[in-house]
Amino acid sequence: MNSVTNDPAGGTVRRPVIGICARTAPVTLQGSELTVSLALQSHVAFLSQAGCTPLLLPLLPGAQDLVGRLDGLLVPGGPDLDPVLYGQDAHPATRAMTPDADRTELALLRAALDAQLPVLAICRGMQLLNVAHGGTLHQHLSDTTGHDGHRPPAEAFTLGRHPLKLRPGSGIAGVLDEAEPQTACHHHQGVDRLGAGLTATGWAGDGTVEAVEVTGHPFAVGVQWECGQTPDRRLHQALARAAGHPKN
Repeated sequence: MNSVTNDPAGGTVRRPVIGICARTAPVTLQGSELTVSLALQSHVAFLSQAGCTPLLLPLLPGAQDLVGRLDGLLVPGGPDLDPVLYGQDAHPATRAMTPDADRTELALLRAALDAQLPVLAICRGMQLLNVAHGGTLHQHLSDTTGHDGHRPPAEAFTLGRHPLKLRPGSGIAGVLDEAEPQTACHHHQGVDRLGAGLTATGWAGDGTVEAVEVTGHPFAVGVQWECGQTPDRRLHQALARAAGHPKN
């Protein structure tokens, strides 16, 4: 499916439609307490600027049926996954779970992968990608790494910065294309056992998996860092290209 916009030259331009999995959050609007479905505005803006039409996908039963109308899927960050999905009990630090939404999003992701749609999975999205392939998660990374550098303790939202080691020749290395890339992360969970059919292609210095790719898929990439919380648009642009738009 492509959306259609007017071309200044008088024709039409077909823009790939990229689904963005919605998150729900409480907000106060004009004095009223509301729960809303939302997406990070940078995801919307970066995809639009890359020549795509972003489409917000509320995580309701049957969301996977929309895959046939999409040209790509972005699975953003969000709350911790229900550990039942990977056969574990909840760690005391695991919080803000949304079990019904988790299962809907998992079905949507699997349908997108089966349809060979381009997928960009970010933070929680990368963890979901791993679980979808039978992998497991470290529920609280500091138990394993001995530090909180991936989610620095601070009153305000703070990004952890770590040098990245990328697998030479990998898709993510080609997208970032720099000698000394760094993460900009904010997470307390991460990949433990890597799922079947995934290849780890990026790591932090402490061994934490920071990027994975679906083996044999044209473009299905997961990154653990907060892509969208910085001005870096390269991954959104790569998703747009994979969805069929030539703009760099």
